[in-house]
Amino acid sequence: MVYEFIPNGTLYHHLHIEGQERSLSWSNRLRIATEIATSLAYLHSSVSIPIIHRDIKSSNILLDDTMTSKIYDFGASRYIPIDNTGLTTRIHGTFGYLDPECFQTGRLTEKSDVYSFGVILVELLTRKKPTCSHLSNEYGGLVPHFLNLLASRNLDQIMDPQVLEEGGTEVQQVVMLVASYKNIRGEQGPTMRQVEVTLEGLQRGSNKKYKKDDTVTEEFENGSIGGNYPSWTSEG
Repeated sequence: MVYEFIPNGTLYHHLHIEGQERSLSWSNRLRIATEIATSLAYLHSSVSIPIIHRDIKSSNILLDDTMTSKIYDFGASRYIPIDNTGLTTRIHGTFGYLDPECFQTGRLTEKSDVYSFGVILVELLTRKKPTCSHLSNEYGGLVPHFLNLLASRNLDQIMDPQVLEEGGTEVQQVVMLVASYKNIRGEQGPTMRQVEVTLEGLQRGSNKKYKKDDTVTEEFENGSIGGNYPSWTSEG
């Protein structure tokens, strides 16, 4: 068997090297997130029979010689017939990335991949390991912990300083996108295609200077987080 040589390892490796203060640039993180979203959106909605990966995590995202991302390990993937809204299956996935609804009900839908991708988004924003046991034991996981800090206006406690230093207003937009995951259960929450479109738009947008404000928290608390992503205030 012949495989493509992937010289730059995994996304997990770049984010979680011990003792390394700086990691991938924010622009590269946003691009990689967009590439992953585009690939998953294709699997969910552009192939004749939708495919659910079932084990989306940063260690399954490979980076080639141009730092282009590639989704790896389809050993657990499942086809979902178009006329089905999901199927009941044995739980499969990685601790820290697993969709809570699928874990509780055994019901597999494309939203399981959407949730796992949301964990990667938070990982890109924070450089925190979703697989840390204390996150699950104390907070219910990385995404719930992130959303709780957002609601309490303490998001700076977990954000990667490099992201705040390098990122523009699109950082706030990505935070807002993650906030939409509070409605991920059932048919609510974003689809992978909606996530793709949002991230592509952010990549094309201008990189205005980041300004700390409470816009995201207010949207989150008022329950208005949804498919629409309003403009952000900026300095300058």
